[in-house]
Amino acid sequence: METTATPQFDPVKYKQTTHDQWQTAAEAWYRWSSTLNQWLGKATDKMLDMAGIGSGHRVLDIAAGAGEQSITTARRVGPSGYVLATDISSNILDYAKQMAQQAGLNNVKTQVMDGENLTLDDETFDAVISRVGLIYFPDQQRALKEMLRVLKPGGKVAAIVYSTPDKNKFFSVPVSIIRNRAKLPPPLPGQPGPFSLGAEGVLEQAFTHAGFSNVRTERIDSPLQLSSASECVKFEKESFGALHQMMSSLSDAEKASVWEEIEQELQKFETENGFEGPCEMVVAVGEKP
Repeated sequence: METTATPQFDPVKYKQTTHDQWQTAAEAWYRWSSTLNQWLGKATDKMLDMAGIGSGHRVLDIAAGAGEQSITTARRVGPSGYVLATDISSNILDYAKQMAQQAGLNNVKTQVMDGENLTLDDETFDAVISRVGLIYFPDQQRALKEMLRVLKPGGKVAAIVYSTPDKNKFFSVPVSIIRNRAKLPPPLPGQPGPFSLGAEGVLEQAFTHAGFSNVRTERIDSPLQLSSASECVKFEKESFGALHQMMSSLSDAEKASVWEEIEQELQKFETENGFEGPCEMVVAVGEKP
């Protein structure tokens, strides 16, 4: 009697797909920078506060994207400080470099780098930050241990992740609809994803297991405010590569139908003041002993 092998998560393939997604979505992520700032600004400020980032600090930004939070950090550390923005995607870092130039900042550098394999010396940074990046690493422990390695003793790592699906319906509703329409199985064991670190205690445990001390988290209400559900769909359609990846097996007509269904569901979050998509972020910090 034949037994069917349980499908295994393929981290190498996943990482390549993630790289390709961000190469494609780079321009859109940059174009929506002001929306990202408005949506995640409060959580970003909390992350920088919890990491104790101040004037003259050397800061590493992992999975920096188009660098909007790198710019915020660079202003905080001032001309005597330094921010290294890293990402797996070269295209998206081109926009981070452009943003730094437009802001007139000379203390931001960019480097293509895999967060699980940092090509950096030990104990060279005062702080490491990662905004909505850690959730997408196939080996989150390896990424955290690499962050720990490059930190100076007493330095801090701070990261922002989504909490649970029920608190993030602007994103979990589309994910659920796509999963249903594309007949996708549940995520495989060990598979990264938007809500992989959101449950109570999971992020704290990950930091502690990686070797950090004085670990703590804070939950930040971060509603996504846009003019309409239609604009939210446009934002997600242009910028959220993971949603396109989930729909890759569908025909163009089916994809269009899925986006229509998503928009209908998201209309529930429209008010007289526009669209307010429920979102809760968790900010974690840990210290290098």
